[in-house]
Amino acid sequence: MTDATTVERKLFVLDTNVLLHDHEAMYKFEEHDVVIPIVVLEEVDQFKRGNDHIHFQAREFIRELDKLSGDALFAEGIPLGQLGGRLFVEIGDRHNSLVESAFELNKADHRILAVAEQLRRKRPDRQVIIVSKDINLRVKAKALGIPAEDFENDKIEVESLYHGVKRLDGFDSGLISRFYGEPFSVPVDEIPMSEPPVANQYYILRNGSSSALTCYNADRSCLERIYKRSAFGIEPRNAEQIFAMDALMRSDIQCLTITGKAGTGKTLLALAAALEQRREFRQIFLARPVVPMGNRDLGYLPGDIKSKLDPYMQPLWDNLGVIKHVFPGDSKEQKQISDMVEHEKLYIAPLAFIRGRSLDSVFFIVDEAQNLTPHEIKTIITRAGQGAKVIFTGDIYQIDTPYLDTRSNGLAHLVHRMKGQKLYAHVNLVKGERSQLSELASNLL
Repeated sequence: MTDATTVERKLFVLDTNVLLHDHEAMYKFEEHDVVIPIVVLEEVDQFKRGNDHIHFQAREFIRELDKLSGDALFAEGIPLGQLGGRLFVEIGDRHNSLVESAFELNKADHRILAVAEQLRRKRPDRQVIIVSKDINLRVKAKALGIPAEDFENDKIEVESLYHGVKRLDGFDSGLISRFYGEPFSVPVDEIPMSEPPVANQYYILRNGSSSALTCYNADRSCLERIYKRSAFGIEPRNAEQIFAMDALMRSDIQCLTITGKAGTGKTLLALAAALEQRREFRQIFLARPVVPMGNRDLGYLPGDIKSKLDPYMQPLWDNLGVIKHVFPGDSKEQKQISDMVEHEKLYIAPLAFIRGRSLDSVFFIVDEAQNLTPHEIKTIITRAGQGAKVIFTGDIYQIDTPYLDTRSNGLAHLVHRMKGQKLYAHVNLVKGERSQLSELASNLL
């Protein structure tokens, strides 16, 4: 830990969106002091009623602050931990000449700027920094000469994020041939590797025209050959899809993440595998978070709740349609799918509609998981019961919700945290298989 006596103690002024993102954010500044403007408390209070993630965070923050509350919050501050940081609530003067010269002070963001500016003048010995997930507020702060930064505590390095698949070239052809004879595996200590493998990591071994698709078995400490297999009429088209199908069909893997750009087949593979294993699960859930386009609430859309939600669920129905059209219209497979939908053996719905349902013996596919927070991902996984398998698919570079990005979204956190667990696997799909046009657009636009 850093010695608080040798480091300049800073004053971090928190914006509302930081606390609505993580209600424990105030504890994550180590030896530095944290200031919460009174206007932030006013804003948080407006979010305490509701069922969304931000409403939960608002309520939890209010409870947390209540534990710490006292007159000291407005004077000498409340200790936040052993490192010496303290928490302050700052009322501030509503009239600030510097901020008022550029902005109207009747807006909450500008009142936060005013508090930070007043703290700078009152405490010239301390560095005052605004922490906000609002880029616009950070730009305004810097325009006034006030340092501002994003809340970085929950961010990971995407550049080094685990891909689940590794290509190893230049292998001895004799070593590769061993994967094609009994026992179709090779001890890992006989394979030259630059770094040790982790549980369920997939490898493409190559030597010219010779290759082998393998997976690391942590229990046996060996690489095992992976076979290409189809599911409910859907056949993998590349090595990464073969790996994803393998993980989807394995009963020992209870949690799986599949990432990749649009058109790589993430959701289609997951749904096909679910249908192939339909007899092994009580129900198949296929869900996705509802993210209004252009930040417009669902209430703007015409019709009843079903009409409002249908456009958001249509991509999931489209994937189901692709699978249905693999078979003739009068086939038993088409009838099976229709019967499953009718009797809710296959259930497609917004993620919020899954709340309260039992997740025992359920094959649960969560699409567009990059639009979930780490807490929402954790909530879903911790509700998985006996015999459940949970699949998260998404593209961490396509974030549609405010205050989440490639480094802070729940899907990226899940990949980073679960790496190496024996009941978890991850595959990053790299090649688009929807069409040449789709692949070109994904790469160039």
